[in-house]
Amino acid sequence: MGSSDDVKSVMIIAGEASGDMHGAKLVRAMWNKRKKMVFFGIGGQALKNTGVNVLMDSSLISVVGITEIVPKIPHILNGMALARELLKKIRPDLLILIDFPDFNLRVAEHAKKLDIPVLYYISPQIWAWRPGRVKKIGNLVDHVAVILPFEEKFYRKHNVPATFVGHPLLDSGHICHIDPGSNGSGSSIRPDNENSDNPLTIGLLPGSRDREVTSLLPDMIRAANIIGKKHPEIRFLVSVAPSVENRLVKEVAEQAGISAKIDFWEKGVEEIFEQSALVIAASGTVTLQSAIYKTPMVVIYKVSFLSYLIGRLMIRVDHISLVNLIAEARIAPELIQDEASGENIAQTVLNIIDTPGRLNIMKRQLSGIRNRLGGSGASSKVADIAIDMLHKFHMGGK
Repeated sequence: MGSSDDVKSVMIIAGEASGDMHGAKLVRAMWNKRKKMVFFGIGGQALKNTGVNVLMDSSLISVVGITEIVPKIPHILNGMALARELLKKIRPDLLILIDFPDFNLRVAEHAKKLDIPVLYYISPQIWAWRPGRVKKIGNLVDHVAVILPFEEKFYRKHNVPATFVGHPLLDSGHICHIDPGSNGSGSSIRPDNENSDNPLTIGLLPGSRDREVTSLLPDMIRAANIIGKKHPEIRFLVSVAPSVENRLVKEVAEQAGISAKIDFWEKGVEEIFEQSALVIAASGTVTLQSAIYKTPMVVIYKVSFLSYLIGRLMIRVDHISLVNLIAEARIAPELIQDEASGENIAQTVLNIIDTPGRLNIMKRQLSGIRNRLGGSGASSKVADIAIDMLHKFHMGGK
């Protein structure tokens, strides 16, 4: 073994767009604390931009649902083979896994056999479904860095080393200046409709995967058309995620038929939260971003019929959105499967914007979410854990 000043190699796997973003923040935080490290693995554009040697793009293996995995099986198998080869040939000093449990826990099995320490960042939601995996995680993972306030207690109850680090979304510089105003009425670009003549802006956030866009965006567009007929002054901003081609988003929208005022937004989703009175969002991390910005939302979720049936049997929580789970209340309406039709989405939105004061009530309800997330600095806290693991395991302190 070399000295503690040797260059350390860190393998990182982020299988989805949000994990890629959080992984990039973590890598930057680790480099700020310790210069002599090299990073490689599986990820997306954010990790590439940070300087990580990305050997497979995570968009090839990212998937939502259970049956939706079938067409991606060849890529997933290739990704698994690549991960095994990298672990065996390079023998990294640390393996960092971010979310994406069905893939990452299999990688962790191979790391365990090779005595490579494993840090799991952004825990699988085992408290929601398949809780039996906690034993597997305890056997394969050396430390879990969790981002939701109730997760640390869950893991420690099962004797799994875990640390609540706060949510990495709070590390974003965009969030610091968001202030809905002392009277709670919001800024002029996202007013409550009962006290302002300015047009509302509504954000449409169909997700960061092609499958989500093709599944959710048509009903979002149909909803926008219905809302636009009643409120022709409203404009809609469609978020185009970096992981999805602009062409696909526009084609799906046009095929659904556009009659409302719709623009496509390729910049950061943060600007949509700042401009929108309300967003219609795919269930996922983006709903938590919306809550942090105190932007009211309607959450929609669709997977294949079989995935939905299996999920209903396995999921053990009362809500599907992170916002409602953290609040332990139904702050944001949730429309699931057949409920998420254009007509139902439109009616749900109209019930909100046509009810005096409803948007402000939702904003106030959302204000407590950020306080529960532990404040900023998650990336730095995880970096400290990772660097401590590099030193500890290097010195044989496993």
